[in-house]
Amino acid sequence: MTTHTFPHTASDHAKRPAPLRYLPGLLVTGVLTGFSLWLSQIAWVSELGLGALTLAILCGIIIGNTVYPIFQPICADGVNLAKQRLLRLGIILYGFRLTFQQIADVGATGVVIDLLTLTSTFFLACWLGKKVFGLDQQTVMLIGAGSSICGAAAVMATEPVLKADASKVAVAVATVVIFGTLAIFVYPWLYQLNLHHQWLDISPQSFGIFTGSTVHEVAQVVAAGHSIGSEAENAAVISKMIRVMMLAPFLLLLSAWLGRSQGVKRSEKSAVTIPWFAVIFIVVAAFNSLHLLPQSWVDMIISADTVMLAMAMAALGLTTHVSAIRNAGIKPILLASLLFLWLIIGGAGINLLVGHLL
Repeated sequence: MTTHTFPHTASDHAKRPAPLRYLPGLLVTGVLTGFSLWLSQIAWVSELGLGALTLAILCGIIIGNTVYPIFQPICADGVNLAKQRLLRLGIILYGFRLTFQQIADVGATGVVIDLLTLTSTFFLACWLGKKVFGLDQQTVMLIGAGSSICGAAAVMATEPVLKADASKVAVAVATVVIFGTLAIFVYPWLYQLNLHHQWLDISPQSFGIFTGSTVHEVAQVVAAGHSIGSEAENAAVISKMIRVMMLAPFLLLLSAWLGRSQGVKRSEKSAVTIPWFAVIFIVVAAFNSLHLLPQSWVDMIISADTVMLAMAMAALGLTTHVSAIRNAGIKPILLASLLFLWLIIGGAGINLLVGHLL
């Protein structure tokens, strides 16, 4: 049977000037972003910790596996622009959400806890993923980054460093959605359980630091902390922001390690690929710490940044096929579930040990 949908569309579209080539794809990702932002404002949705970024990729996957293939020839350029360039710009502007002064609010204790939790979780992911489950390096590192740092944003930021396939990125983001959402309900329950039985002498602030150092997404941290109380919520957000700030040095170290290991395999020196967007991210956070811009400007930048990141997530969803996620099998979910257990049990141990020593 002959298909007559959009004859010669792809070739005609390629001849158009660059701005016009990008417009259809950016329009599609923009519409999905607007819908995701609206959806994230609904009370019961926000209570589940489903932020705009997570909703954007979910909406993208739904559209990408239904009607998008019809329009793909004329939308591909703009969608790829959102998935690559807007992502990097979004990560850079994410620095305006952070200040170095936030570190001082929780002190050295919070920094050490976050550092130990991040490194132990990521290395555990690499060991379990490769030695126990036999997964490929890209999938393992993407899941490890999402679990150990800041969820979907960390997965998206790690993708260009690893040059990972979209399907593997989507699998990693899916694990963040599943177990991060589960954490929203588990953590307040654990707090109330301990409060009832008095097993451990933990203040709301200490539990907040534990929450911020172990739960995946910022939105999920806010939701879990809010369910416990304002003191726990504030400590959780600050602890989480410190974790987010560790994303840039993590990407630099990962890029250096990948360059070195690949060079060894080829028996020749390999130039280290520096993720400059991660370096600029740190510079932006340092600049934001000086408070030189009016808060109203910073708020507008953060809002624009959310839109850019959501468009990147929507673009990722549009280029992800459910069949690829299904073909990934149960192993990535099993890996993420073990990491989730480690974040609760091992993360609690790290929090108690560091809290006792410092």
